[in-house]
Amino acid sequence: MSANAPTLFACNNVRIEVSGRTLVDALDFEVGRGELLAVLGQNGSGKTLTMHTLAGLRPVSQGQVLLDGQNVAASNRRNIARQLALLPQHIDDIFPATVLDTAMIGRHPHIGRFQWESANDFDIGRAALASVDLGGLARRDVLTLSGGERRRLAIAQVLTQQPDVYLLDEPTNHLDPQHQLDTLRLFREKVDNGAAVIASLHDVNLAVRYADRCLLLYGDGRWDIGTTENVLDEKRLSELYATCMESVAWRSSRLFIASGDVTS
Repeated sequence: MSANAPTLFACNNVRIEVSGRTLVDALDFEVGRGELLAVLGQNGSGKTLTMHTLAGLRPVSQGQVLLDGQNVAASNRRNIARQLALLPQHIDDIFPATVLDTAMIGRHPHIGRFQWESANDFDIGRAALASVDLGGLARRDVLTLSGGERRRLAIAQVLTQQPDVYLLDEPTNHLDPQHQLDTLRLFREKVDNGAAVIASLHDVNLAVRYADRCLLLYGDGRWDIGTTENVLDEKRLSELYATCMESVAWRSSRLFIASGDVTS
């Protein structure tokens, strides 16, 4: 984290376990305003459990998670939701609702118990839909959307929440290449305007393009964290993904390609 960026979010000695197995051990990091941290790892390495733990949806086995200096485990959920938004990996729609009404769920933490959405709230919701290329579908039934459209609606929902910290679990799931890039650019803009983003990604090359730092989860308790330029290299990524990863020059940067060779 930049020395000039005030800490918004922190993990102190956090251990994440499932079924007696330690996935992440003694995790320590801080994220400040103006930073995008990408979380990378194989399937089953604990990325989703880590995101849920950071959001306070499951208890830590050890340590604490801090949001603006306050322990998430002891904080009021409504207060947390005003500062932090979680984009889950999967969302199921059970009841019919319009696209706009679904996006407006993100405003609930900011609206009093006996209040209705204001004109400003609806303006925020419509702006969020427009930013994910759904502005023309506001009146559509959410159950009629394609998988990619539904994913973009989920992104619009967290945007209407207007938090300081975004936790994004595989935000590019179901998206075509253009919308993947649009989504990461959108959150990069949020970061450049003072938000903090922690996003789990499958595509290491998206992390290369948009992340300031990367957190690598090996699934056995071990982890690495550092600037994107320093922590992403062939050796670490080959171990992380258990396949040979080769780096190739691309424009002024680099790309990583899986060769398909299994590492020992």
